[in-house]
Amino acid sequence: MVYALTIDSTSFPAAKIANIGQIVNFALPIALTGAGLIFLVITLSAGFSILTHGDNPDALKKAYGSIVTAVLGLIIVIASFLAIQLLGVVLKTDIIPK
Repeated sequence: MVYALTIDSTSFPAAKIANIGQIVNFALPIALTGAGLIFLVITLSAGFSILTHGDNPDALKKAYGSIVTAVLGLIIVIASFLAIQLLGVVLKTDIIPK
C-alpha cells in the first residue's frame, strides 16, 4: 500500500524556512551566543594561565596573546553583526528580528 505524504510545517519542521532571511534570523542569534561563549572561555582560560604562570614570561606572553586574539575575534563578530544590520537598512528589509 502506498501512502501520500504532504510536507507542511507541522509534519516537517524544515518546511518553515522559506527564504534566506529566515535562515539568517535562525542562525545569527545562535552564532552570536556561541561567539560570546567562546570569548568567555578563552578569556577565563587566559586569565587562569596568567594567575598560575605568573613567574614564567613565555607563558604570560602566550596568555596575553590569547586575550588579544579573543578580543579581536569578538570585535570582528560585533562588526559583522553591525554590517548585517546596515545591509538590512540599505536594502530596506528586516534581516535581523527585533
